[in-house]
Amino acid sequence: MYDAKQAAVRHNWTLEQVNSLFALPFNDLLFQAQTVHRQHFTPNEVQISTLLSIKTGACAEDCKYCPQSGHYNTGLERERLIEVEKVLTQAAAAKSQGASRFCMGAAWSNPKQRDMPYIIEMVKGVKAMGLETCMTLGMLENSQAKELAQAGLDYYNHNLDTSPEFYGEIITTRTYQDRLDTLIHVREAGMKVCCGGIVGMGESANDRSALLMQLANLPEHPQSVPINMLVKVKGTPLENVEDLDGFEFIRTIAVARIMLPQSHVRLSAGRSRMNEQMQALCFFAGANSIFYGDKLLTTENPEANADMQLFAKLGITPEQRADVSDEAHELALADALNEQANPPLYHAAG
Repeated sequence: MYDAKQAAVRHNWTLEQVNSLFALPFNDLLFQAQTVHRQHFTPNEVQISTLLSIKTGACAEDCKYCPQSGHYNTGLERERLIEVEKVLTQAAAAKSQGASRFCMGAAWSNPKQRDMPYIIEMVKGVKAMGLETCMTLGMLENSQAKELAQAGLDYYNHNLDTSPEFYGEIITTRTYQDRLDTLIHVREAGMKVCCGGIVGMGESANDRSALLMQLANLPEHPQSVPINMLVKVKGTPLENVEDLDGFEFIRTIAVARIMLPQSHVRLSAGRSRMNEQMQALCFFAGANSIFYGDKLLTTENPEANADMQLFAKLGITPEQRADVSDEAHELALADALNEQANPPLYHAAG
């Protein structure tokens, strides 16, 4: 049996070893994941990020899960890159509600050079507020990664999505190696990597193991690992895929925690379908990051007030950064719990 006491940062996982973790009795797996979690993190703190779509729809990629793909008719309104000032207004609102990281996402295959000056201004403006900055803009060239790093971007998100073997069933417009190359550019530029995947897309159990093996065997573990539960959107090819069992999702969180002991494991898309008890088990399994607000790019997310109420029930507090005061976090938490209706932290672009 795998010994959590021997938990270390490894880059040599085999598929057999990962499958053996998934095969553990549920309670044993969660106990080991929680043991690893406590070795590396404060057990009752969760990092809070807020996500804003800065350019929505009309993406050239054909990702079968994505309502923003221009290949599918999902009824999503297409919107151009929004103004820098609007982004900064949303970032200020997110910080006032206790977020420590502000993430900006654009539905692009890759950013065009004409858009880079606006992107750079967004990064600098959000950074000046004392927030950590994160962006997801599609594939990056080496020069673009360096430009973003020089502007002060802390994190770049670029998910692997699934296993190499299943990848071609989900995306045909870019290769797995394209994704790995972007991660190389991000690391070489000195930015932190946010990289995870999506489960519940009709993949096999082996594919879930292979995805986590890919992430753990990268030259450097991603500092942030979002684990997304597929949100089925009408009009996408995956709208009728069979739901993933909830226990299998929790197992995925636990195995990710064991294999990526120093990474923040983010309980990401799909939380709107999870009741409080399932989310609590995910936190116990080692999830210690969430997106906070009522929307993730274009899909639902639990309302901020509900998140804070759940945190209060579980005795969880927002993870604090050195440049954000304890008082600010405590005030944000109290406000979220006391207000009956909070203004949303996120609005669709525009």
